[in-house]
Amino acid sequence: MILLISDLHLQEERPDITRAFLHFLEGRARAARALYILGDFFEAWIGDDAMSPYQASICRALRELTDSGTLVYLMHGNRDFLIGEAFCQAAGCTLLSDPCVIDLDGEEVLLMHGDLLCTRDEGYLKLRRVLRNPLTLWALRHLPVGWRQRLARRLRNESKAHTRMKARDIVDVTPDEVPRVMGQAGVTTLIHGHTHRPAVHKLQVGEAPARRIVLGDWDRQGWVLEWDREGARLEAFELG
Repeated sequence: MILLISDLHLQEERPDITRAFLHFLEGRARAARALYILGDFFEAWIGDDAMSPYQASICRALRELTDSGTLVYLMHGNRDFLIGEAFCQAAGCTLLSDPCVIDLDGEEVLLMHGDLLCTRDEGYLKLRRVLRNPLTLWALRHLPVGWRQRLARRLRNESKAHTRMKARDIVDVTPDEVPRVMGQAGVTTLIHGHTHRPAVHKLQVGEAPARRIVLGDWDRQGWVLEWDREGARLEAFELG
């Protein structure tokens, strides 16, 4: 069994989500061969060198899971793209590129965080290209911690404000972009998060039937995709 989750937005201000995640690690995840976390694991991350005690506790919990034998794979989201190798080494997890193709029980599957599919949100994608530039990343990681904290708060507040103002279709995936990237990757299954709109969408890639599985965020409830040889099941559960 393989589990896939996304968009937990872990933060001290949401102890209910933290408790649910730790319970998930101690229970269901221990029975899995692998756990994939497809971005926005943390609400904000300003650098491995600035890990808070709360974030360090999450790191230790992941390490306990990986030490138990479950493989953990982590992908950057738009909120935590500064997670680096130091965190991954401490947690025992592997950092994935976005996008990437993996083998799930014999099927080639495309994994993405999902923000790259929102091509109508041109302003965000321009900012993303700037922030993900290697020179920008180097500069951000070398800013004083206090500056990074203030910058993270500003970006987070601006992101929330802009999202509220934008039309719903702009912050969702562009329909034509989905079959394009799937065809380019040579897959018929795409799994992503980011939009907070969990669903399984049927579509066509060329002449082949295909599907796009959207993971849900952990807010009012948790979401997990369970994958085994019998198929894929997208499930919601109570955070309590």
